[in-house]
Amino acid sequence: MESKKDIIQKLRQNILQMEGYRPPLAGLHNLIGLGPVESAFPNGIFPVAALHEFICNSAEQAAAGGGLVTGILSSLMKQDGICVWISKAKPLFAPAMTVFGIEPHRVVFISLSKDEDALWVMEEALKCSGLTAVVCEVQELNFKQSQRLQLTVEQSRVTCFVLRNATAKLSATACTARWQVKPMPSADLNGLPGLGFFRWQVNLLKVRNGKPGSWVLEWNNGRFMPVEHLVLEEKRKAG
Repeated sequence: MESKKDIIQKLRQNILQMEGYRPPLAGLHNLIGLGPVESAFPNGIFPVAALHEFICNSAEQAAAGGGLVTGILSSLMKQDGICVWISKAKPLFAPAMTVFGIEPHRVVFISLSKDEDALWVMEEALKCSGLTAVVCEVQELNFKQSQRLQLTVEQSRVTCFVLRNATAKLSATACTARWQVKPMPSADLNGLPGLGFFRWQVNLLKVRNGKPGSWVLEWNNGRFMPVEHLVLEEKRKAG
C-alpha cells in the first residue's frame, strides 16, 4: 500500500506533466540544449506546452529575446515543425533564421499593429495542435489574458513565447516562466572583432516550481553553450 508521501509525490509529478514538464524520451534528456539553464526547471526539463514570457525593455532586448527564442525553436522544430510568428513592427528578415538552422518556409509570419488583434490571432493559432510553437510580440498582457493562453496550450500542447515589449510596471501573469534576455558583446573570432558568435545574458526571473537564475550563453556551431564552459575549453587548448 502506498504511503501518504508516495501519493503526494505522484500527484506532484502528474501536475508537473500537465504544466508541460513531461519526462523526455530515452536519450533525449537535453532536448532544448540550453545547458545549465535547463537545470532551473523542475526535473531539469524545459517546459513545452507552456507559456513563456520574455520581458523586453528596449529594442536591443527585444532583438536579443527574439534571438534566444529562435535558437530554442531550432530544437523544437527539428521534426518538420511549423511555427507562427506574430510581430507588431516589420516582419523578421526570414533568411536570417537559417543562422539558427531554421528553414524560413516553415515559419508563418504575421504582422499586426494592435495588441488586441495580435492576442486574438495568437490564441487562435495556439488552438492548432499541428503547430510546434507560436511567437507573439505584444505591449501588454494581463493575468486573465495569460491564463486563457496557458489553458489553451495545455490542451493543444503547442509552446507559446510572448515577447512583451513592456517598459512600465509589470503586471502579474499566469506564465510558466518569465525571462529577460540582454545582448552581450561577442568574443573576437580569430582576432577579428565583431565577428564572434551571438551572446546573451539570460535572466530567468520567475519559473513555476523552479529556481530563477542568471547565465551567459553563446550560440556556437548550432547550439547553446555556457560561456564559462567555453572559457575553460579555450584555456585547456592553449595550455
